Amino acid sequence: MTHFYEPSKGHGLPHDPFKAIVAPRPIGWISTVDAAGVPNLAPYSFFNGVCDSPPMVMFSSGGRKHSVANVEATGEFVCNFASHALREAMNLSSALVGPEVNEFELAGLEAAPSRLVRAPRVKASPAALECKALSVTELKGVDGAATNRFMVIGQVVGVHIEEAFLTEGLFDLAKAGALARCGYLDYASVFETFAMERPKG
Repeated sequence: MTHFYEPSKGHGLPHDPFKAIVAPRPIGWISTVDAAGVPNLAPYSFFNGVCDSPPMVMFSSGGRKHSVANVEATGEFVCNFASHALREAMNLSSALVGPEVNEFELAGLEAAPSRLVRAPRVKASPAALECKALSVTELKGVDGAATNRFMVIGQVVGVHIEEAFLTEGLFDLAKAGALARCGYLDYASVFETFAMERPKG
């Protein structure tokens, strides 16, 4: 027996299960600067890679938050790798504060300069992707109505990897302790991986 519901009519459960079903989701820890150069840092769990050649990533924001507004103003952002070791700082940077607040300072994080974009990166992060924005799109529902949800797609133009997290030339996800969002208040950390070869057709 299954529990079926139509989202437009309510789920009938104590909490919306959608984010727990679409999980685990990598966290896009997005750093930007505004037009005046004030840094901003915020995590987004609606985040992923969308293309590998050229490499592209996307993140989606509920409302035109500071990250989206800054991308619109500057055309740039950095995606910092969210790790288990940085989980508390990542959570602190999610606080709803004014645009004048520097979340790097709020979360006790040191910023490091990027090479190709103006936004700084999280120095302690195992990896960071410097991105140039390709599009900012307000999403619409099947009825054509605007949702006040904004999807940002960026092309990766520069990649930083801390060499301590390279194992035989491979980025070591388990060693880096990749952090993922699992819905509700739940998170997961990757400390073990396994390999499977694709079947040969």
